[in-house]
Amino acid sequence: MISMMALDLGDRRVLIREDLNAPITSGRVVSDKRLVAALPTLRAALEQGARVMVLSHLGRPKEGVFDASLSLAPVARRLAEFLEREVPLARDWLDGVSVEPGAIVLCENVRFEVGEKANDERLSRRMAALCDVFVMDAFGTAHRAQASTTGVARFAPVACAGPLLAAELDALGEALRDPRRPLAAIVGGAKVSTKLEVLKSLADQVDELILGGGIANTVIAASGRNVGRSLAEHGLVDFAADLLRGKFGGASIPLPTDVVCAERLAPDARGRLKALEDVGGDEMILDIGPETAARFAERLASAGTIVWNGPLGVFEHPEFAGGTRRIAEAVADSAAFSIAGGGDTLAAIEQFGVGDRISYISTGGGAFLEFLEGRRLPAVAALEARDDGIGRGG
Repeated sequence: MISMMALDLGDRRVLIREDLNAPITSGRVVSDKRLVAALPTLRAALEQGARVMVLSHLGRPKEGVFDASLSLAPVARRLAEFLEREVPLARDWLDGVSVEPGAIVLCENVRFEVGEKANDERLSRRMAALCDVFVMDAFGTAHRAQASTTGVARFAPVACAGPLLAAELDALGEALRDPRRPLAAIVGGAKVSTKLEVLKSLADQVDELILGGGIANTVIAASGRNVGRSLAEHGLVDFAADLLRGKFGGASIPLPTDVVCAERLAPDARGRLKALEDVGGDEMILDIGPETAARFAERLASAGTIVWNGPLGVFEHPEFAGGTRRIAEAVADSAAFSIAGGGDTLAAIEQFGVGDRISYISTGGGAFLEFLEGRRLPAVAALEARDDGIGRGG
């Protein structure tokens, strides 16, 4: 793929697709993570004197209908604070955007436009006509074949990868394509059904596969243990049994020996530490116990590479946060190359203050999972299809 950093962007119209889909409350951005991640790309283009236009989505509006609650206006204001310059918001940007060299405009929510999700060719061509260079920098949406991610890349005079997208792909490639061994993966979450392909793929690639949450409960049930009223997908017990037996690969899958239970999940719930064999029929497994956490941490300490997606328990509740906290600390303390992604994972990293000791934190959720599954991301494929050498300074 052509890299944005290899191009001369001076006085060129540069359309940059970022993922600025930030949570907004009372008209203010309440989490800056995705905006901060985009800043180096935006600053690099501005410093070259580019005429910068930024595309992003926000939420899931109905196409063709303006919804003030999903306007990017709060994002424009926050970007202006970060960049220390005006960031006007262009509402009718498809009709053309006026922007001076070294200046920036944020285009209104791209999902307001009819045809965005369907990757409509007419819409893609209108976007492409706005620019001399299209920069795909939104890894978080790279798994979606939409007009602003893949369609415009087909028709823009030059299409290239932004620094953030390139960094994500490099980090994931280091973790999975040529990893330092042993390779350990931590996969948590509520449902096996949402991560079937990830589990199959990782079972064949990794040396250690550590499971948490409802996924772990389903595997525990498949091993013949009682999980009581725990969140588990009993319809997928056969799949979980195949996973344990090594049908999909030879990864070691350690099971918990102790767990933290409660009869209900409520703000005033109190956890009870139990051996796995002693879980009662009216109990819910809501966290791994300290013995299990220590065993898992020991395995992570000897890893060469760690991939983390999903918590080990209901970490938002202080009674059930111990397992995820211990694993987060183990990942941070390890000498391994570590990469973490997914919304809950990032929330746990922030909660336990370990972000500065993890090698790479991915901005993607769905794209991160699809990469782990071994899928080719549509936006990346679109850029690779443009690898014809055009646009290098001309």
